[in-house]
Amino acid sequence: MVDKKKCISCGACVEICPVGAISFDSDGKASINPDKCIKCGSCEATCPVSAIKINY
Repeated sequence: MVDKKKCISCGACVEICPVGAISFDSDGKASINPDKCIKCGSCEATCPVSAIKINY
């Protein structure tokens, strides 16, 4: 889950995602496709503002 209020649209999560599950939505904020996400936690660990929390 991405906290849209915290997301600064830096793209770190998009670059680190090994399966391409993250893209930018129409507001320019990160959005995770739950059908592609493998819950590896890379995006959560990479986000500089802790805007991503993976629900395991």
